[in-house]
Amino acid sequence: MAFICPWSGWRALSAGAFLVMCASGSWTTCSAQSDARALEYKVKAAFLYRFASYVEWPPQVLPRADSPLVIGVIGADALGDELAQVVADRTVAGRPVTVRKLRRGEALTGVHVLFIGRSDAHRSADVLAAAKGKAVLTVTESEDAFALGSVINFVILDDKVRFDVALRPAEMENLKISARLLSVARKVIPSPS
Repeated sequence: MAFICPWSGWRALSAGAFLVMCASGSWTTCSAQSDARALEYKVKAAFLYRFASYVEWPPQVLPRADSPLVIGVIGADALGDELAQVVADRTVAGRPVTVRKLRRGEALTGVHVLFIGRSDAHRSADVLAAAKGKAVLTVTESEDAFALGSVINFVILDDKVRFDVALRPAEMENLKISARLLSVARKVIPSPS
């Protein structure tokens, strides 16, 4: 699989090379799958960091100019680790960025971007319901994400990490998503009129 982030310029692992490694049935199979997953997480971590640059939260959510922007991660600890490296010593709109790995039932207080990983996809409905009304940009990687109220959903298409955006959930959370972000989305689901 190739995982390409349009903002980062990372090299891709070709689908053919990945399949050859996986078909070998040797120890390298696990390593190749692990490498592909690590690359996928690097790309998704870069996207999560960049998403924050293209979203405007209501003023009361980030009341001070130095209030940190918090990205919460549920069900993807390895992605959380990668994301922590990506955001180290970086800012969004002059704000420091921090990463919080969240556990089941943990409050979402103070979280501005929330990523729900595949391993917690079965709990997506509960987690997304808990985020409602908190002005949280929710990002998922499951097929039924938009039906559950997610704002952004990652998809793998043509061996690339891409994302779709649903405008209605963003509007319900009073989040303003930049047209620049929408222009690089694979698909934008408009709000019903």
